[in-house]
Amino acid sequence: MVINQLMQLKDFTYLLQHPQDITAEQTSAMTSIIANYPYFQPARALYLKGLKNKESFKYNQELKTTAAYTTDRSILFDFITSEAFNQNEISQQIKQNSEHLKNITVNDIDDISVHKSVTIDEALKQHIKNSEGVLDPYLFEEKIKAEDVAQFISDINEAPKLPVFEIDTEQIKQTPEEQLNIGKPLEFNKSETHSFTEWLKITSFKPIERDEKVDEDNSDEIDNKNESSIEKKFELIDKFLDANPKIVPSKDAPIHNIAKAQITPNDGLMTETLARIYLEQKNYDKAIQSYKILSLKYPEKSGFFADQIKAVKQLQENNKE
Repeated sequence: MVINQLMQLKDFTYLLQHPQDITAEQTSAMTSIIANYPYFQPARALYLKGLKNKESFKYNQELKTTAAYTTDRSILFDFITSEAFNQNEISQQIKQNSEHLKNITVNDIDDISVHKSVTIDEALKQHIKNSEGVLDPYLFEEKIKAEDVAQFISDINEAPKLPVFEIDTEQIKQTPEEQLNIGKPLEFNKSETHSFTEWLKITSFKPIERDEKVDEDNSDEIDNKNESSIEKKFELIDKFLDANPKIVPSKDAPIHNIAKAQITPNDGLMTETLARIYLEQKNYDKAIQSYKILSLKYPEKSGFFADQIKAVKQLQENNKE
């Protein structure tokens, strides 16, 4: 079996129970397992986790591919929004250390500083009083001569001026791609089922090619059926036109812009992840519209969303060139 050749079965079983522990080497090994067994979903799930840990640009595409091979996508959604999937190695160590610190017992120490501080304070005050005459700072001040001051000012005026370098702050700023996290793994939480479904919907999958041969006789039968079906449809259309029916619109019927309703995202379902999905699809107009909705939805983050809109417009302008 491929698992035994590339990875010990016990290691694979351990990773299924602790996916956050997968290494870069084990992630690479998963590609060979998937190549041999494309419908082996546990291997695909672990490969996804490995790409997520590395923040690989391949993650988003692999998530789409995994969804195409998954029979129940709700299970996939539960996996990518689970704590184990979103937990990385460093945060896991911090969490373990925090738990360890909580278990440390601290013994109460008697406060013995009160009595000592009284004695020290009295001794310190007496020492300062005795030293005031000796440590008078004015006794040790050096007198500054007027000619020294004049010479100092003259030296400053004659010194060559150093060039002033201007720093181009535009070069330090992040690029639009960096600011918008283009290519970074998309992160969903459990409340974003709509965003996940929407992402799968707007993502185009190539159908899996299967070798199917159709006999010539069967193809002829199919063509004949299609022709007869088309003829029947034309006959129905002709009968309808001969009858010349008149449809009178109701005067009180409200006018609905169905097209607008289809293209306008639901405000309540709008999330930052969905806005990023539109960006990944290079649908910049929808991304801008999404950030505008989010700005109204979360006014405390309006400044952040305004910067995102500015970055999207800049990215849109750059892609026109």
